[in-house]
Amino acid sequence: MLVTISSQPERPKWLRAPAPVGENYRELKDLITRLRLHTVCESAACPNVGECWNRRTATFMILGNVCTRRCGFCAVQKGAPLPVDYDEPRRVAEACVMLGLRYAVITSVNRDDRKDGGAELFALTISAIRERISGCKVEVLIPDFQGSHSAMNIVMNAHPDVLNHNTETVPRLYRQVRLGARYERSLDVLRYAKQVRPRIPTKSGLMLGLGETEREVLEVMLDLRGHYVDILTLGQYLRPSQKHLPVLRYIPQQEFYQYKKAGEEMGFAHIEAGPLVRSSYHADSSRESAAAIHSCTH
Repeated sequence: MLVTISSQPERPKWLRAPAPVGENYRELKDLITRLRLHTVCESAACPNVGECWNRRTATFMILGNVCTRRCGFCAVQKGAPLPVDYDEPRRVAEACVMLGLRYAVITSVNRDDRKDGGAELFALTISAIRERISGCKVEVLIPDFQGSHSAMNIVMNAHPDVLNHNTETVPRLYRQVRLGARYERSLDVLRYAKQVRPRIPTKSGLMLGLGETEREVLEVMLDLRGHYVDILTLGQYLRPSQKHLPVLRYIPQQEFYQYKKAGEEMGFAHIEAGPLVRSSYHADSSRESAAAIHSCTH
């Protein structure tokens, strides 16, 4: 499944993230450990973990720490998942309270072992956070639930403030990058979210540097706008280990700027584009949350 290339482009010196150190970082790490929670920041080896945790923000990963799919880009552990922990939503809400969050981002591993794909726990987590923190916005970054509309209904009926589902790459590369996923299915997830809850902003993201062409990226962006996606994130793919897909190209900042400009012309309400941008990067910022929630719901 994975491609191994002996000679890869050298990682640019400017493409470096701050080391994960600092008082807030240590405090958040202790909190996550004590509450027995997982974050995509650690499990997926996100390069921004130091910056985000020092800002006291994190993307909580529910439904355990083992994924039922084997995507070629992802560092999350793969295999047979543990039973669903129904106390997890309470602990996520407690962490949000202790961090004083006004904007929480919740994601999960794929749980293809469950009929609803884990949708029930997303809904329970949204409710648990809102019960503990009045006015806290909740963004959910969901898997595709194997295309189940009934699972989507469970999540959408919990009224997340932003519904995020990543397209990740261009259709041609799906068999390498997103094993077990289908491009058309991901587009349907985003379309159906808008169909059932038109006022909830939708969001998607792409990793660049896996061998896609500029034309393919622009075509995916047009597809996303054609399915009424409001927010887009574009970032550089960084190889988590030698076992994962190689980086074929490092995208210069100017190219990210050109994609951002093109996306604005297509009508996206907000775009984050840059080498270290990730799906939930700065999701709590006033700039993105305002663009997402206010411009799309009024």
